[in-house]
Amino acid sequence: MRKYFGTDGVRGVANTELNCDLAYKLGRAGGYVLAQGKDKVKVIVGKDTRVSGDMLEAALIAGLMSVGCDVVTVGVIPTPGVAYLTKKYEADCGVVISASHNPVEYNGIKFFNKDGYKLDDAVELEIEGYIDNIEKVDYHPVGEKVGRKIFVHNAQRDYIDYLKSIVNVDFKGLKVVLDCANGAAYKVAPTIFSELGANVVTINSEPDGNNINDKCGSTHPEKLQKAVVENEANLGLAYDGDADRLIAVDENGNIVDGDHIMVLSAIHLKNKGKLAQDTLVVTVMSNIGLTIAAKEHGINLATTAVGDRYVLEEMKNSGYNLGGEQSGHMTFLDYNTTGDGVLSSLVLAQIVLEEDKKLSELAAVMTQYPQVLVNARIKNENKNRYMEYPEIKSEIERIEKLLDGCGRVLIRPSGTEPLVRVMLEGKEEGQIRELATNLANLIQEKLS
Repeated sequence: MRKYFGTDGVRGVANTELNCDLAYKLGRAGGYVLAQGKDKVKVIVGKDTRVSGDMLEAALIAGLMSVGCDVVTVGVIPTPGVAYLTKKYEADCGVVISASHNPVEYNGIKFFNKDGYKLDDAVELEIEGYIDNIEKVDYHPVGEKVGRKIFVHNAQRDYIDYLKSIVNVDFKGLKVVLDCANGAAYKVAPTIFSELGANVVTINSEPDGNNINDKCGSTHPEKLQKAVVENEANLGLAYDGDADRLIAVDENGNIVDGDHIMVLSAIHLKNKGKLAQDTLVVTVMSNIGLTIAAKEHGINLATTAVGDRYVLEEMKNSGYNLGGEQSGHMTFLDYNTTGDGVLSSLVLAQIVLEEDKKLSELAAVMTQYPQVLVNARIKNENKNRYMEYPEIKSEIERIEKLLDGCGRVLIRPSGTEPLVRVMLEGKEEGQIRELATNLANLIQEKLS
């Protein structure tokens, strides 16, 4: 059982749950594990714009250098930028200090291996073992063997130039509004779109350390929707705090979520013969409308548990090159090893220009079915026992028969709370809300 690492690194409220002591130990333990058998280890460290980043960076770097790691700091940069630069600079490891889409009081520390992928579970568990027994890290280099800190001033430029090299379309004539969430993409995204020729309007691109994700970005696109209409833009693009997610807005101000972007990207790539095995990787939370649209266009779906870690695992194991989540975390594996919001936005803009269609027209390829989520609070030890009860099993079968292929039932025990989450999809929101509520009440009655 993991104690510190979650599905996306070590997260917590900065200076309490994730304090300087833990950051130092993470650096010291992580550096020690990665350095075993090597004379010298190079580590790339980047961060988002939140105020606690400098504090945690100082502690983390101190821990890394204390076991002889040379640390290359690249400053404020999107998470996928660190994944890319880790490979480009031939480093042994990359570390990002960010809490992604979470509020400013949170922060996190996430590691990438030398190939730009998240660390294997076994490596994270080994690091955790040393964190709790830091005295077992018995390497104390002195003199020239102590790690050095090097700041690379052109890191953002290297990442920008790489992303620009992927695009082979002139963006001239495209008007776009960029919502940078006052986060890590606040310089990168506007620079790329401007240099590619687009007419760029930026909002939420003046970070002050405290306004990251504050009623803006991919989790709060309301201001973007308004700005797109007011500026008569072709589309709007919203990133989250570390810019590994993208949510779009069409020219009418309507949201185009990750499911829509994924399926229209898959269709575009398939038509060009560039979608590996004609397959898109999604999670169980993707809308049934995506399933229907994919089937209509001859695209196979591989479905995983919720979490970008599981999507990427399936992509690597099976040789697929496109996958992601409804939240807008999408991985184009031909170009980067993790979700990349800026890359995704460039791909989407290129599709709009190449297809010479409005985004609303392109997004209409998929009909969004209503989704209703109701929580059933039960005893924690009963979270996985709902199918043991004939009444619950029978009710699920009745609902599925009633939906008749035009909807579905998805039940997911919470990983952190004594809850079972009941999600229903269907054509009529009123109907599925009533069905979901009744099913959740039944589960609560039997398992609480």
